[in-house]
Amino acid sequence: MEHGSAYGLWSLVIINSAIFIIFAFSFTKPKTNRDWRTFGVFSAFIVALFTEMYGFPLTIYLLSGWLAKQYPGIDFLSHDSGHLWHTLFRMQGNAHFDFLHILSNILIFGGFWLLASAWNVLYKAQQSHTLAMTGAYAYVRHPQYMGFIIIMVGFLLQWPTLPTLIMFPILVYVYVRLARREEQEALAIFGKEYSTYMEKTPAFIPDFNPVAVKT
Repeated sequence: MEHGSAYGLWSLVIINSAIFIIFAFSFTKPKTNRDWRTFGVFSAFIVALFTEMYGFPLTIYLLSGWLAKQYPGIDFLSHDSGHLWHTLFRMQGNAHFDFLHILSNILIFGGFWLLASAWNVLYKAQQSHTLAMTGAYAYVRHPQYMGFIIIMVGFLLQWPTLPTLIMFPILVYVYVRLARREEQEALAIFGKEYSTYMEKTPAFIPDFNPVAVKT
């Protein structure tokens, strides 16, 4: 275990937040007010996460009494102990190499890949004024929102905090509402074509029997 506080590193808060926010921006390229709201709530989640990861460990302070009683001898101001799932489940070895951390990395990078691939399909569809139904859109109707959710789940597996655990269901609710609003707009524009697409393609949970793509 490390000794001494691993927090108060505000430069790392800024740098890491900026990296992931810029990545998300480059993959989504928000244009409309709705796009900016989607991007904004995700950015707030990222800032809250890295603030606790490197800045001020609010969750650990709030739970310090319970943690000290349940896990005596552990220095919760060391960085490794901030990986709370690793500590709570009494996992052995380096927290960065446990199953949850590896799964977390897979989900985070997979989520960003989904954002990038979905944006490419959506951009081409917007340019040709057609309905996006290929690539990730052949499996789910809202792959970009799904990408954001997957990334957040990945971060929660890696570094759970009370603020982000509270924010997560709220953000999912926001994304679902935005998705439903987009569907109404798409129905108004594409009519029967989008209605048929909705019947064949789930909103968020992938269907690995994708809709046939029209040529």
